Amino acid sequence: MAHMILAVNTGSTSTKIGVFKNDEPVFMKTIDHDHTELQKFPTISGQKDFRLGFVTEMLEAENIKIAEITGVVGIGGLLPPIETGGYLVNERMLEILTNEEGIAAHASNLGAILADSLAKQAGCKAFIYDAVSAGILPDIARITGFPEITRRSLSHVLNSRAQSIQYAAKIGKQFEDLNLIIAHLGGGVSLSVYEKGKLADSVGDDFGPFSSERAGGAPLIDFVDFIFENNLTKKEAQYKIRGGGGLKAHLGTASMKEAEDMITGGDTRAKQVVHAMCYGVAKSIGALSTVIKGKCDGIILTGGITRAAFITDLIKERVEFIAPVIVMPGEYELEALAAGCLRIVTGVEKAHEM
Repeated sequence: MAHMILAVNTGSTSTKIGVFKNDEPVFMKTIDHDHTELQKFPTISGQKDFRLGFVTEMLEAENIKIAEITGVVGIGGLLPPIETGGYLVNERMLEILTNEEGIAAHASNLGAILADSLAKQAGCKAFIYDAVSAGILPDIARITGFPEITRRSLSHVLNSRAQSIQYAAKIGKQFEDLNLIIAHLGGGVSLSVYEKGKLADSVGDDFGPFSSERAGGAPLIDFVDFIFENNLTKKEAQYKIRGGGGLKAHLGTASMKEAEDMITGGDTRAKQVVHAMCYGVAKSIGALSTVIKGKCDGIILTGGITRAAFITDLIKERVEFIAPVIVMPGEYELEALAAGCLRIVTGVEKAHEM
């Protein structure tokens, strides 16, 4: 039986959709949203109908009848820590995401919400796959210097696992047989280390290297002083960490292309900041190599920014002594979502439930 899978990936200013017949793409499109339009909504979940309208229009434009869809999958949002793999979208999950009871408000929270609405129209089930918060860390990795605060994994799980599985197949190995470090470089940077196919630790965008628009780690005492000295609200402080930090704060742009043009034009400050970002990524790779005691089979650099060779070269020269460095540019999140959903609807894999 041929299955028609609809995959939805919601980003901060875009909605990516794809329809797949089994594992073959029928079409994939990206809908870019006006940032000022999105700002009109007081909550992320409030964008539901706005984005749903665009998805419906795109399906109609591509002559895809919703009744033909046999499975819908959305990117997983910032839920409480869950296992990797697929989850059935149920009322509890929707309650957490709609009321923003999870780790934080994020555009990825809309993945399950839109998938649920579309699945109800199609008369099929909705799923998420490899959510951002997927992967339960070992106890030793969760303890911090604050008894009140424990670490949890927040990384680009979907693309990182998909690229790892693809790399393993390419070299004739199983993902479960390898120790891999993956650095995903996009609007946010996250890193993860998988030991024999299982997440062993990760570095999130709030305490690792800074990125295009995220501040990464910073001295805690200085940040506390900064908050109080500037009378920042909670929302304002969170924006300094996510959305208003990194290259955007230093250079006035979150575009790596614009930053590269600045460097080419002789802007020494831009060069210094971009090199510092790459230095931070390399340091985090080195730190994660200790988790697997240096027994690393490969370091994968992936995400949109890795299309820039000068970026990957700056990282590679610092870490290739640890293990071979493999550059896998871009992200294959729609394909990974669809493949995960197909495994579930065909019974190859069983979906978890919250």
